[in-house]
Amino acid sequence: MNGSLPLAISRRNFFKRSGISLGTTALAGLLARDGFAAEGLPGLPHFAPKAKRVIYLFQSGGPSQLELFDPKPALEKFRGQDLPDSIRRGQRLTGMTAHQTRFPVAPSLYKFSRHGQSGAAFSELLPHTAKMADDLCLIKSMHTEQINHDPAITFALTGFQLAGRPSLGSWVSYGLGSENQDMPAFVVMISLGASSDQPLYDRLWGSGFLSSRYQGVKFHNGPDPVLYLSNPPGVAPEARRRFLDDLAQLNRRNADTFGDPEIETRVSQYEMAYRMQSSVPELTDLSKEPAALLDRYGPDARKPGSFAANCILARRLAERGVRFIQLFHRGWDQHSRCPKQIAGQCRDTDQPTAALLTDLKERGLLDETLVIWGGEFGRTVYSQGRLTPEDYGRDHHPRCFSIWLAGGGVKGGITIGETDDFSYNITQDPISTHDINATLLHCLGVDHKRLTFKFQGRDFRLTDVHGNIVRQALA
Repeated sequence: MNGSLPLAISRRNFFKRSGISLGTTALAGLLARDGFAAEGLPGLPHFAPKAKRVIYLFQSGGPSQLELFDPKPALEKFRGQDLPDSIRRGQRLTGMTAHQTRFPVAPSLYKFSRHGQSGAAFSELLPHTAKMADDLCLIKSMHTEQINHDPAITFALTGFQLAGRPSLGSWVSYGLGSENQDMPAFVVMISLGASSDQPLYDRLWGSGFLSSRYQGVKFHNGPDPVLYLSNPPGVAPEARRRFLDDLAQLNRRNADTFGDPEIETRVSQYEMAYRMQSSVPELTDLSKEPAALLDRYGPDARKPGSFAANCILARRLAERGVRFIQLFHRGWDQHSRCPKQIAGQCRDTDQPTAALLTDLKERGLLDETLVIWGGEFGRTVYSQGRLTPEDYGRDHHPRCFSIWLAGGGVKGGITIGETDDFSYNITQDPISTHDINATLLHCLGVDHKRLTFKFQGRDFRLTDVHGNIVRQALA
């Protein structure tokens, strides 16, 4: 081939080189801003936002609405009786209960009472969250298309049941960018409940077909919250800086040759990691937090990696302008010993959750921070396995479950939706996963129908071709 060409033009190189002009221009602008583009897409937000950021408290495993938010006192008279066929309507069953010949009704062991001026009902398992009743928008009529954990969580967080789509946090990061050049726009933390059998995969906070710069950054407990962030032994900060400068020059040459947009990401992420060497240790150092504040978050607040400690970090991240903060708490999958296990989950999460809301409120951050609490689906009214007042299990239930929202753009002190007498089917205001995701984006000033990305010849969006804003939830 012509010797003037820098390299042979293969099919792969042809497609890489076709984007050289755009890639080089974008990279030049990226480097001019010290390696990180804080801005989001042009024209976003589409309208004035009510919220600047999101804190998503994802309760992995499927919290039981019957034990927490959806009281059904009349169920006691049906204890041990088979759930009527007219209620179940031939619903698809999981492999855990498909073998059962009976579906005995299991009333909740726990009592409910009403709280706040709104009179919203909360379980005795949630005494701290109940005190925040007038700040919460409780939704009891959520439903999903998926009945098993992995596709249901994937669906909740990406809008699609199969892996490969960008996560909710990645869409937000892509659309709105970051408010802090020293911190990622999207941060993820995971805590473990007493029963933590359901795995969580990194793709749940992945960027899918978006640039990898938009994926969530996972924080770990321990001396290095972000893996490989610290300099290796014997490497001084000055040497690290020189290394990154030389590496950026090499990457720039590759960008000039190939126009690969992932090169831009590589440069920006190296620069972000360099800045995070200072910002992350300061962020995760809770030693200067007042003792009274730590006590507010509960006995686990001083335990790194606990849900309580992660809630404190979520507030600190919100203060520093991180756009999307996602806390996962595992262990809500109560197929057996539901009363005992769910009580343990609530001990882990109830007090820290209420403390986070109070903390945000006192600092003037709640009005501009949208907080959401919920899981991938609910639980069945019938028992899986043994049925005694102290020992019953609940299977997965996608037809109805409960979540709540609070903060930026949301009307507090209201309850949306109703279920039937068995908390099995929705009787009023059905709300889908797509509807919630559309509403979250709306609170951030984003029209979910206009936040798109062209991939393989098609314009994709978080809500696919679905989603209606839950207007009654808006302030």
